[in-house]
Amino acid sequence: MQACKEQAAQTAPPPEIQVMKVIQKDVSLKRDFVGQVYGLLDIPIRARVEGYLQEIHFNEGRPVKRGQLLYTIDSQPFAAEVASMQNRVAEAHTYLVNAESELERYKPLAAINAVSKSDLDRTQASRDAAEASWQASKANLEMAQINLGYCTIRSPIAGLIGKTEARTGEFVGREPNPVILNMVSRIDTARVEFFLTEAEYLLLAKEFFATHEDANLEDPEREKQRNLTLILADGAEYPEKGSVVFWDRNVDPSTGSILVQAQFPNTNRLLRPGMFARISVEFETVKGGILVPQRCIRELQGQHSLYVVGSDNIVREQQVTASTRIGDLWLIEDGLNPDDQVVIDGLQKIASGMEITPVLTEFKSQTREQG
Repeated sequence: MQACKEQAAQTAPPPEIQVMKVIQKDVSLKRDFVGQVYGLLDIPIRARVEGYLQEIHFNEGRPVKRGQLLYTIDSQPFAAEVASMQNRVAEAHTYLVNAESELERYKPLAAINAVSKSDLDRTQASRDAAEASWQASKANLEMAQINLGYCTIRSPIAGLIGKTEARTGEFVGREPNPVILNMVSRIDTARVEFFLTEAEYLLLAKEFFATHEDANLEDPEREKQRNLTLILADGAEYPEKGSVVFWDRNVDPSTGSILVQAQFPNTNRLLRPGMFARISVEFETVKGGILVPQRCIRELQGQHSLYVVGSDNIVREQQVTASTRIGDLWLIEDGLNPDDQVVIDGLQKIASGMEITPVLTEFKSQTREQG
């Protein structure tokens, strides 16, 4: 009976084990950074004079046109100031006319020595002072008219206006009362700000200069060639691609990071100022990269290995250098060839040197791959 069992064990076929051919393709190595969304323009609407808010002329959260009336502030005190300044201008002009008449009367008398030179000089000085007073009163009138104009507040751009920070009847324009009454944003294009560490900046800059002859990192036309991906808070990928348009002048020494700005078309108005999103930045493209599923890899004390099946169907353990995780795949730097087949399932059933019956299968990634 024992002999029969041994004979059956010797004649049992090799176990069927699922294997796959390694994946070879160009791989874009990307990194994600947390960014904040702004409008292409975000213009605060300020109360530039103090007074009671008289009327609001727009619907909150709706588009407004450039030059559209937004707020009116009680203008009576400023209109009264304009009237007072107009009166002072008239008085100063009257004094100037009289002073000029007096000067014209003194000039011929001084020519025949009927009046002293000092009297003529005094008359000339009085005329000059009257003119200076007239010019000053005109400047005060102009400022009063400017302040009166500030009582009507219009939109400086066409865009989307937000919630008003003050209501009709509130006193505005003086702290702690509202000074910034609202914000108008141009959102047909979204601006996204994010930060790179100094090391990440150097990596990106070196790769950029290496792949662009006579490259200029600050050249807007060249930056448009770099596609950026925006990943929204719900994990969805924003359909429009963006481009870097601004690198800050310096690395912040307190954080060791540099500010980067990107722009994304926002034709459907999905992006709104204040949103947080992840920016996916392509740092490098690996030509003909070799990829294997993460579940193929065994890791022990920082060393990575997997089982490779030879043409003789013998399993051999192979040490590999796994560089980067891309979704549920590993990018292999060294240790595998493009034609190699690796064990994908049943790793606990096999050992190095064991013969198997390979069952070729196709791996389907369950995550969003880069590249």
